[in-house]
Amino acid sequence: MSQHPSLKVDSVGLKHRNVLNRLERVKKMKQDEKWTDDRSIYNLPKIKSIKIKVKSSSKGPKQDEEQGKDGKAAS
Repeated sequence: MSQHPSLKVDSVGLKHRNVLNRLERVKKMKQDEKWTDDRSIYNLPKIKSIKIKVKSSSKGPKQDEEQGKDGKAAS
């Protein structure tokens, strides 16, 4: 019998989570200087973890080289 795909262990760390757990929220609040030591660790505000997508540039390294050669040849 095969294992259900949702039960696989190796894919657990790769997923992006929208909301951080308590310790991660405290660390994030400390970085943003919104945390005070007298504050309770309960009833913390939810903090979104935004996944940043890096867009690849439309110009590849080959195109940059070709433009550089054309620029040098023209001058």
